[in-house]
Amino acid sequence: MLRSVVPTIAITDSGRAEDYYTRVLGFTRSFVHRPDPQRADPCYLGMVRDGVSIHLESFKPERAGLTGAFFWVEDVDQLYQEIAARGAVVQLPPTDQTWGTRELHVRDPDGNVLCFAMKQ
Repeated sequence: MLRSVVPTIAITDSGRAEDYYTRVLGFTRSFVHRPDPQRADPCYLGMVRDGVSIHLESFKPERAGLTGAFFWVEDVDQLYQEIAARGAVVQLPPTDQTWGTRELHVRDPDGNVLCFAMKQ
């Protein structure tokens, strides 16, 4: 049966995305696949932070800005302080939602929205 899920985020520029996800959001690259090693893109990247994985791919750049991911976190406010200080593009600062979560929404360089949430 199902054991886990790995969101795949569409990007246009793998170098720019990798820099943002590592330097700003605190992820680490776990793997990279480039069919043509002489070209930066298209590219498929694995990223991980705190044991949570996401994938970034530039094989379908027309989808960039139309994808996103939802992350459960321990402390939205602490994460906000950390990534805002490193230049995260914050769409929604930590906000209590009527459905019982406290959420932080961040945009990546392509406009994809990442939602980080905790139960209130």
